[in-house]
Amino acid sequence: MFYCFASSQIIAYPERDDTCTTVFNFEMANTAGQILARSTAIQRGLDFVYRFGSKRDSFADYGSFLICCFALVGATSRDRKLRQLGRMRAKQLALRWSRSHPFLPRDVTADLLLDFVLVSYALRRIGLRDPTRSAQIRLAAQNFSAFELLGFEPCNEPPPGDLPYPCNCGFKNQRGRKVCKQCKRRLQIQSRYRVWMDALANTFVAERCGLRFGARYADVLKWLPAMRPYPIRSNEDDALVRDAIFAVTHIVYTLNDYSTYKLSPRWLRQEFAFLKRNLEAVCDQHDPELLGELMDSLKAFDLRADHPLINRGSDYLLMEQNDDGSWGDPEEENVRTVCHTTWTAIDGLRTCAWRGERLSFPELEPLVK
Repeated sequence: MFYCFASSQIIAYPERDDTCTTVFNFEMANTAGQILARSTAIQRGLDFVYRFGSKRDSFADYGSFLICCFALVGATSRDRKLRQLGRMRAKQLALRWSRSHPFLPRDVTADLLLDFVLVSYALRRIGLRDPTRSAQIRLAAQNFSAFELLGFEPCNEPPPGDLPYPCNCGFKNQRGRKVCKQCKRRLQIQSRYRVWMDALANTFVAERCGLRFGARYADVLKWLPAMRPYPIRSNEDDALVRDAIFAVTHIVYTLNDYSTYKLSPRWLRQEFAFLKRNLEAVCDQHDPELLGELMDSLKAFDLRADHPLINRGSDYLLMEQNDDGSWGDPEEENVRTVCHTTWTAIDGLRTCAWRGERLSFPELEPLVK
């Protein structure tokens, strides 16, 4: 008998005298083994996210993103069972969300408003709409400026490089501050790529729901030329390169409606080249969170599962999955980091049911060339 080892299972094929046929059978068995290994890893990852993220404290901190995770799996996966699983779990989590958030409070914060927007977008992806809730979100969003929601005014200025992260004490400081006004701790400053990434994602999902989250998506995307060229790893801080990669993956996600459409490399030549150039290095740096988004974005440019770069990334992710089904540091305590790393790894491995090649907003094609 001729054997191919796939995950923990052995696939047996009868030997043949024809060498060409034997090679063909080996390739077929190897492909079948890879598909089985990816499918098993994806299922284990989704089970972890649902199990870990459904804990009370975890859900309170990350519930809206969990709903997005499963809704997008349910809306865009080629595998029918994955679609069914994603939709079922998204609905279950959304019901739990609605029980803990029965209405939009009058004093809603910018962060909570974003959570409501994300849940609205996620449910739309699986065909569920709540016009009353959407109207409430629309009215609430009108009470915030772009500066309050995005940290800058994209109609008038590019993404800034002086916006601090929220302090560990919870206080949000003004741009330019290096020490927290409330607790006097030293602040970490977001890179302009990080600020841009958040603005791209937040304005996009809002606009897809018929809302305005401080500014239009086009107002944020128009700064694409100003953000080029992207940093080169040998010349820049690795953290800056990492933020730039995340920004570029979110250009892809927002322009292809989060894994709905394929994109032509001719629309985003520099971004396509930048992602390809960095995949090997990301594998070497043991960064499954970034690698998952890189692979997912490159597949949107029609790099197939058997492309050497995608193969390299898949092999890495399959080898690095933790015993509990997650990816990343098993000692990590931040629920957002744990769940998001596992989510991106799943997206890097799964296959999407593409709906052709187009932009989510076709009228924005002149902005991306």
